[in-house]
Amino acid sequence: MVMSRPAGVEGGTPVLAVSGLVRSFEGVRAVRGVSFELWAGEIVGLVGENGAGKSTLVKVLTGVNQPDRGDIQIHGTRVRLTNPRLARQLGIAAMYQEPLIFPDLNVAENIMVGRQRARHGLIDWRQTRRDAQSQIDRLGLHLDLDRSGRELSVAQRQLVEIVKALSQGAKVLILDEPTAVLSSRETESLLRIVRNLRDDGVGIVYISHRLDEVMGLTDRILVLRDGQKVVELRTAETSLAELIPYMVGRELSALIPDRTGSPGEEVVLKVDHLTHRGNFEDISFELHRGEVLGVFGLVGAGRTELAQSLFGIDPVDGGEITLMGKRFHPKSPRKATRAGIAYVPENRLLNGLIASFPIRLNLVMSIWDLLAKFGVVRTNLINRRSAELAERVKLQKGSPNRLGSALSGGNQQKVVLGKWLATGPTVLILDEPTHGIDVGAKTDVLRSVDELAASGVGVLLISSEIEEVKGMADRVLVLHQGSVGGTFKTPVSSEALLQAAYGLHSASGVAS
Repeated sequence: MVMSRPAGVEGGTPVLAVSGLVRSFEGVRAVRGVSFELWAGEIVGLVGENGAGKSTLVKVLTGVNQPDRGDIQIHGTRVRLTNPRLARQLGIAAMYQEPLIFPDLNVAENIMVGRQRARHGLIDWRQTRRDAQSQIDRLGLHLDLDRSGRELSVAQRQLVEIVKALSQGAKVLILDEPTAVLSSRETESLLRIVRNLRDDGVGIVYISHRLDEVMGLTDRILVLRDGQKVVELRTAETSLAELIPYMVGRELSALIPDRTGSPGEEVVLKVDHLTHRGNFEDISFELHRGEVLGVFGLVGAGRTELAQSLFGIDPVDGGEITLMGKRFHPKSPRKATRAGIAYVPENRLLNGLIASFPIRLNLVMSIWDLLAKFGVVRTNLINRRSAELAERVKLQKGSPNRLGSALSGGNQQKVVLGKWLATGPTVLILDEPTHGIDVGAKTDVLRSVDELAASGVGVLLISSEIEEVKGMADRVLVLHQGSVGGTFKTPVSSEALLQAAYGLHSASGVAS
């Protein structure tokens, strides 16, 4: 279904019309016959699971990839976007989570790069600055023309990209996860600018896993699943509870799986008065076989630092660690891995996998020495073991030779999880395992966590999402400014966890 022009939007022709777009990669159809319209002066939300086809659709619309079939029209004229430069010339610009600006050019140069005024064959820098300032003033922004790109915050770099795009005549602006790494204040500021751009007649495609933002910002929502458009909704006429089942094909209540096991008596990991000065102090807890121990706290509470010390990445200054009844000194990740500890880091792309390696090699990287004999790699064994791991973590079907960089965030996380499952860990540390992934992949990852705990693995689940911690953990350890703020058995109220995280009380027990 393609909706008619939204109420209050002027003009009789959409600024962008897409019809029957198809795009495949190595036999996998990433976009399957997608059609939609975007009108000047509206914001359309584009949502769906990781791997639903959002990124591929954006690449087609910006000229990075060519469609196998389908039509694209701009202001009613059929176009063929053969490269990103042509897409920009025709008025389509995209801004991503990590803005791409020149770090050694200043703000004015970044905005006007390639379009500086010249006099007598030389760049007129004074006029270039005036032109850049004019574009900034037009949007009511405040940017220092002389600051270099590397001195800017992520939010400021995003504003530079927006100013640059609009100064080039962009009529369609695609925002891909623009608030993923912004603070709440920066997010509010960016969303206010986006609304102003809509009021000025720009057509905006807004992509985000933060569904509350989508619900509060957009005029319409386009839902993709498995590369297809499954529904197109008017935002004012729908709710979050109605939206999610379209995205994942199941009800909201099913997103966090029920636990199928219960903790044993055996303590697999014991931490006594562990301290890493400047990061955390006097941390004590026990982790039982088959238990999921949630670790909750605010940013800066010391959760990641604790995980990295347990895995041998960072040193400790005091305290003891006991692993399977024996004193343990995690001097390196290699030693921790051999002792039975696995760690899935928060930044999966930077620290979890090798983006330029194929999936099958990433999956077996942690057990590489077991898959070679006399220095000779046993390819058949690698292929068989990687296929088993891919099936175990429910990795999206496709060629095992796809590069890690080609995967969606959710599938990258599954690869990293599979890599560590290959080691057969006794203790698994998961640092924000569902951060930045869609709700469908989230369920798959959390179901794997439950299966691991049910098999006897002790799991430390570090998460900023209260509902995730409450739904998955047997107990919750709350950190506040590097110290233990409380330990709670579940079920526990969100209020109790937040009070402990803010240091309002220290408590231990079952919440009422």
